Amino acid sequence: MSDIRPPAVAGSFYPAAPAELRALIERLVSPPAPTPRTVRAAIVPHAGLVYSGACAGVVFRDIAIPPVVVVLAPNHTGRLGIEGGASAWMRGAFRTPLGTLCVAEAFLAALAERCELVGHDPLAHRDEHAVEVELPFIQYLAPSATIAPIVLAWDEWAYCRELGDALAETIRAWPDAVLLLASSDMTHYEPAQTCARKDRLALNAVERLDGGELLAVCARQQVTMCGRAPAATVLEAAQRLGATSAEVVDYRHSGWVTGDDSSVVAYAGVIVP
Repeated sequence: MSDIRPPAVAGSFYPAAPAELRALIERLVSPPAPTPRTVRAAIVPHAGLVYSGACAGVVFRDIAIPPVVVVLAPNHTGRLGIEGGASAWMRGAFRTPLGTLCVAEAFLAALAERCELVGHDPLAHRDEHAVEVELPFIQYLAPSATIAPIVLAWDEWAYCRELGDALAETIRAWPDAVLLLASSDMTHYEPAQTCARKDRLALNAVERLDGGELLAVCARQQVTMCGRAPAATVLEAAQRLGATSAEVVDYRHSGWVTGDDSSVVAYAGVIVP
């Protein structure tokens, strides 16, 4: 398999034409913050940009994109080529219609040395959309940034804590600034009011940076937050790096676009200073 990962969902989750995609991202991140915030972490959705892009844009237009962005996402496809289940694309680059984003190879190598869950697993990335949908935002805002893409095949708290701790240690020792980005949608295919009620319980745990409680709430209340493990991992790492709370800066659902609130997918944008 080539070390250049081609786009898998261009033309479906977002426009395949470069000019159209650039214009869409420009609109979604406008107006940009006069002084972008330096933050430890963020949570953004990954559905088709026509539905979730406005929510992601609220986050991206407010934060500074540093030299390294760790993008943690769920494994939607079920494909897995390594035992640890934290599937990284550890070399080469990701390509989108806006060009290529180089992989932060040295950062991922250092992380893998600290955490045996992490390994090079192109199979898990082959058709996965949850990393890819975030990349046009990063490319538009910080073309020289590098990415550390990881998709997770589990949601056990022990694994989230182990990976979160290793991320915090790696970032603390890294010479460049690093952003932790969890890619996740919220409750899926329920009435908008039900989604809002369930998601508020989950976001209460997020605001407290309590990754373990986030996973527990999702299990108890059947919150179908697809990126709960990436979010829990990022919250653990951010807390170990000195964060004390998270801020929900946007919440919406697909009914805002379709006009149908009877069965929606919900999205939250979260910033961790």
